[in-house]
Amino acid sequence: MHGSGGNLAELPLRAVARALSPRGYAALTISTRQHDEHVNTDNFFDLRKDIEAAVATVKALGYTSIVLAGHSLGTIQVEYYAATNWDQAIKAVILTGPFGKLPWKSRNIIIQDEDVYKALTESALGALKAGKPGDILPMKMPYLGGRQTPVTSQHFLTYRDEQTSAADGTYWIPRIPHPILLLRDQADGVVLPFEPYMLVSAAHAEGSLVQGITYVVVPDQHPPSAAGHVFTDNTQPLIDAVAAWLTKQRL
Repeated sequence: MHGSGGNLAELPLRAVARALSPRGYAALTISTRQHDEHVNTDNFFDLRKDIEAAVATVKALGYTSIVLAGHSLGTIQVEYYAATNWDQAIKAVILTGPFGKLPWKSRNIIIQDEDVYKALTESALGALKAGKPGDILPMKMPYLGGRQTPVTSQHFLTYRDEQTSAADGTYWIPRIPHPILLLRDQADGVVLPFEPYMLVSAAHAEGSLVQGITYVVVPDQHPPSAAGHVFTDNTQPLIDAVAAWLTKQRL
């Protein structure tokens, strides 16, 4: 599962998939309904259907042992699916570039302007009440790298709004009944160093269903950047870490 506005061929998905295939793993990457120009337009809950279609495809091809992998925005989508679908074919979850709480991060780190945040909330609620949740809002949303991006009511309310969003990894991760691997590039300029620890802490909470969680910081001496977020300069260490963990899990 690719990141925000990505697609099936983006890093790090393609690098990991191509490297694992010769090692005996079949890899399926997909473009979801929020790929490329559809970024920040989808409904978080509808994205589940894309994962269901991928899982059905894998099963139809005869595979009975499935590892779900998500990158960046794809991590919360995978977390939600794994927590709410206890399919016995799903054996483990891998999350690269994982954030903690997307609604909190969106409000306090990405947008960083309470007036803009409240205006977006009011606009999104207005569009929803008008029966137009899929329409682009009149105002753009502050986004990564200081950019402004078009956004729909359904995306803002289900991903970004602190009151209505379900894109909270700290809520879903302790409800995943599988072993989990987290990986962050040391030079990641999008996911901050403390965010994966929020997930680790939630996974270790009393009553958590997680069958073991491993967090790996992949070494990278480059300055923090968007390139670091997708493991541009160190895909091999990422691949080695994933392969080693899969072997340890006997998968």
